[in-house]
Amino acid sequence: MSTKTATTGRKNPLSEEQQPTTAEGSDALLINDLLEVLKLYLDSEEVDAVYQAYVFGAEAHEGQKRHSGEAYIFHPLSVAAILSEMRLDSRSIIAALLHDVIEDTPTAKEEIQSRFGKDVALLVDGVSKIDQIEFESKEHAEAENFRKMLLAMAKDIRVILIKLADRLHNMRTLDALKIEKRKRIAAQTLDIYAPIANRLGMRTWTQELEDLSFRNLYPKRYSAISKELENRRGNHRAVIEKTITKIREELAEAGIECSVEGREKNIYSVYRKMRSRRVPMSEMRDIFAIRIIVRSVDDCYRVLGVIHNTYKPVPGKFKDYIAIPKANGYQSLHTLLFGTFGQSIEVQIRTTEMHRTAETGVASHWRYKTGESKSGAPVPAHHWLMDLLDTQEQAGNPAEFLEHLKIDLYPDEVYVFTPHGDIKKLPKGSSALDFAYAVHSDIGNHCIGAKVNNLPVPLHQTVANGDHVEILTARSAIPTPLWLNYVVTAKARAAIRDYLKHQQQEDAGKLGKQLLERALKSVGLKTRLRTDQKIELLKHIGLEDWNELLTDIGMGRRLPMVVARQLLPESTGSETGRSEPLPIRGVEGMSVSYARCCRPIPGDAIVGLFSRGRGIVIHRPICPNAKEQSKRPDAWIGVEWSDDIKNTFEADIRLEVINRRGVFAALAAVIAEENSNINHVLVTARDDRNSAIRFTIEVNDRKHLAAIIRRLRARRSVIRVSRSRG
Repeated sequence: MSTKTATTGRKNPLSEEQQPTTAEGSDALLINDLLEVLKLYLDSEEVDAVYQAYVFGAEAHEGQKRHSGEAYIFHPLSVAAILSEMRLDSRSIIAALLHDVIEDTPTAKEEIQSRFGKDVALLVDGVSKIDQIEFESKEHAEAENFRKMLLAMAKDIRVILIKLADRLHNMRTLDALKIEKRKRIAAQTLDIYAPIANRLGMRTWTQELEDLSFRNLYPKRYSAISKELENRRGNHRAVIEKTITKIREELAEAGIECSVEGREKNIYSVYRKMRSRRVPMSEMRDIFAIRIIVRSVDDCYRVLGVIHNTYKPVPGKFKDYIAIPKANGYQSLHTLLFGTFGQSIEVQIRTTEMHRTAETGVASHWRYKTGESKSGAPVPAHHWLMDLLDTQEQAGNPAEFLEHLKIDLYPDEVYVFTPHGDIKKLPKGSSALDFAYAVHSDIGNHCIGAKVNNLPVPLHQTVANGDHVEILTARSAIPTPLWLNYVVTAKARAAIRDYLKHQQQEDAGKLGKQLLERALKSVGLKTRLRTDQKIELLKHIGLEDWNELLTDIGMGRRLPMVVARQLLPESTGSETGRSEPLPIRGVEGMSVSYARCCRPIPGDAIVGLFSRGRGIVIHRPICPNAKEQSKRPDAWIGVEWSDDIKNTFEADIRLEVINRRGVFAALAAVIAEENSNINHVLVTARDDRNSAIRFTIEVNDRKHLAAIIRRLRARRSVIRVSRSRG
């Protein structure tokens, strides 16, 4: 099928055989249609540059077809058309036309740069997938692709606008693919792309991406909700129209110029609310809404007063997003009214500028490379993008970065005040610790407590809208792995993990130095090595940094005795003595851990096992896992308990008890009386008469544990009690 031609006066340089063709029945966009739109807001030179990009892209994609059968060039044309509706600049349009040439054709980034400039080349490269790197898994590749795209987006917001437009057109044409692939792409869109569009305030794209994804994932549910909406639309039309007419009359009488229109929630939004509220469609009351658009902020509040005098507002349902905008820049007044015939109706009130931002988000005032904005308005989404840069620097790998991103993409927000009256926006469910990291990473890393509304609270205390939060800090305070259970924000989680990672490396370096010195002593060498000895050793094992070697030893990646022997002269035999046992005090840091399988405590006989990535793991010799590792004698290190123990330790005890009322409480009371805490409990019913209980408790040493066991054995309800042997 040949393409139709628009009368633009511009000759297409491609031959008739080269002209892109459409699949039967398709309504593909032509270049002339795009150029006519661009002429409305771009100058003639920019329009011409776009046309040249089209010619280049059409030649690069020549012979390629989509699954629908149409020429591939219609896809980038459609992406460019979607962006033209947002009135994006010529470079964005050019990049949209060329966004697949690096990935799908032999064209190099350098060629794009030479023809269309560095700016366009960077945009195209930012959108392109990474397909030349060998990844561990498909999930790893996907995570790395997102990481690259989002880092590019943080440098230039237009990258994500092009990518979202690309995904939107792919979703519109998803029917050409097999059902399994449709579902996979739809799930990814719903999981990542739609939330990103929402985070950037692009309501129009968000809703379309959500609905298209929902339709492909759950076609029956989509169809059912769609039909119900159609039925209710007819039933409520008269009510909505009567309410709109009444509001228009009241506002005209008040002398307020405005636009009043009705709207309804998109299908996926209705489905999401049905699930969260656990109610059927028949009980949904806030499906339809009225939107009032005025000239100024003052008019917004005037309109609010008029409609509240006309209809009764539903208590507790008023939200002022003008005074406190959402994180994506959204501003509006929301109120819920008891409307005509008792029908509740949501009303949104905003200015023309607020409405434009609400519909197109960051696209309405995206920033040029110079950093200046078309509208001069701030773009809150850029703060999120800057946080993304911090998060990716702290993330250990792409998969971890993607995990942080997903956490951050669902900000059901709460607004919390600092002691100075500043507002911090946090996801719902955030803790005081999340707030501390939102203020600054250093404050988070050194916080010891918090005050909410002047009352002391623990760090895991969740904060609510309107709370005044003050963070208490101390330079000696540091994050612990337990903190990861207290936070929900990506920024806090990434900062804690980053600190723990560096802390572990520091602890490993100290332990590695101690272990190497003991190994050197055991083979008859001086513990203080000369610089030339260090250089020679590093060269021999292929490292450049001495601290890296010590860290490797402390983390169990290199055995200290093996390293020490490499310093011996060739004529020297093995070790000339035995290394003294390493004293264990309980405060060695993250490079020494205690096996959960046997839970050693002071007073137990112990052995140390080098574990790659964990350092030294302390076991009891009777532990089955320790016995299994006895085949690797070179991995063991001699350890002993120090006389100066600085910590408490966990121990497992097992009890068989008679089922009586209050027996558990009585046992817990005994443990508490012996100055011990219960960290975990597991109860298993053996029969109607007896139950088995497993406690994980904190103890100082074997004597402390023995005292607790004696007290428990004295209880009449206890049949037997013993310590777990691993």
